[in-house]
Amino acid sequence: MSRRLAPVLRSLGHYSKETLKQAWPVLISAWAGIAFGVMDTAMAGHASAADLQAMSLSVSIYITVFIGLMGVVHALIPIIGQHFGAGRLSDVGRAWTQGVWLALGLSLVGAVFLLFPDAWLSLSGDVDPAVRHGVTWYLRALMLALPATLLFRTIYALATATSRPRVVMNINLASIAFKGLFNWVFIFGKFGMPALGAAGAGLSTALTGWLTLAAGLWVLRHDPYFLRFNLTMRRPCWADQKELLRLGLPMGGSYLVEVAAFSFMALLVAREGMYVTGGHQIIANLTALCYMMPMAVGIASASLTSQAIGAGDKQRAQRTAQAGLLVVFVGALSTALLIVFGRPLILAVYTDDLQVAAVAATLLQIVPFFHFWDAMHCIVSYLLRAYKVAVVPLIMQIVGLTGLGLIGGWLLGFGPAAGSLQPLIDWLVPGAPMGAATMWLMAMLGLALASLLLGAWYIYVIRHYKYNRVATGS
Repeated sequence: MSRRLAPVLRSLGHYSKETLKQAWPVLISAWAGIAFGVMDTAMAGHASAADLQAMSLSVSIYITVFIGLMGVVHALIPIIGQHFGAGRLSDVGRAWTQGVWLALGLSLVGAVFLLFPDAWLSLSGDVDPAVRHGVTWYLRALMLALPATLLFRTIYALATATSRPRVVMNINLASIAFKGLFNWVFIFGKFGMPALGAAGAGLSTALTGWLTLAAGLWVLRHDPYFLRFNLTMRRPCWADQKELLRLGLPMGGSYLVEVAAFSFMALLVAREGMYVTGGHQIIANLTALCYMMPMAVGIASASLTSQAIGAGDKQRAQRTAQAGLLVVFVGALSTALLIVFGRPLILAVYTDDLQVAAVAATLLQIVPFFHFWDAMHCIVSYLLRAYKVAVVPLIMQIVGLTGLGLIGGWLLGFGPAAGSLQPLIDWLVPGAPMGAATMWLMAMLGLALASLLLGAWYIYVIRHYKYNRVATGS
């Protein structure tokens, strides 16, 4: 048995190293991106509780819109990855160009949704006028950021799918300094500027987004690695757009289901008041930060797996995927332990408001378990996308995240059956606000269900996938 296992273990070790080699720049890049949210939350939290609530609600709305659209653009990753793996370099450039046109169209769609914050805030009950004002202006500023951020995602997809993730990492790291400076100026009113609070964070995001896009385009025009793909703008091609949308729409739907569950959580939790909203926002931001690890490994694994699929190498595709699963499993357990032992430091970083910190401390008890299932759900989702399989996973995510997680959380936390889980909440997370704790608990159960369903479907896919054809997105 040991002789049979030895080659498998060596193979897993090799592909784990390859995955980590590509994943760490993606992870650093993702952390750089999430640092925007951390800075916004921390700075707004130190400005006022009203600004923190405005930030929480605004981010929930914007992220819902942006992530859904970003998921459509990310269809470029498996498409470009398979072209690159098969050596079709000119098709890489053609696919990227069509992605640019798609991103421009999606930015217009997103702007429409950001124009009407009152429609979103209707879910939150009575919102303080000052908070509502902050939300409105924050989203208006982010409308300016949306085209730049979506276009930069096409550069992100190209670099990641062709095993060049350090390009995006370097740009995102540099952008942190600009974001921090602009936040300081616009949130607190420096150099003669008015103190804009939450709206200032949105304006700083827009300015940083356009600078980031300019840097990315400069790299594409001057780096010899990308010049071989002939990245010249072409006219929109309906056949290519159909391929992008056929895969991108269910992918975007999956992204949207994932993030919408947590966005609507924030809108519902706002009913429990400003301090509960602030505590919830801290936990939401922390889980997003933790999510970056499995997401980075998932993207790296999906890129390498799609390259192997394009090359027709079944064994390499499966070994790469197995390595990604192993890395995420170990990483999720390690992260959970860090959360358990780092609780006081986490709370000190996020806020100095004692009431907000008290709420966050109670909800923090759920996070280690939540993160584990979030991580496993993430990696399997990305591996399925490498095979261009997105429709069935979307249905499974709707059942788990929307059905059990969101609707179940509303029903038991704020709906007709509100309070039904109070004895369980008192036992698991004593002192936690009932509505918010119920939403987090049901979200965790929804992720667990989705993870198990996706895992079963992944096993089915790798057993039936034909490497001499392109998957249709089932």
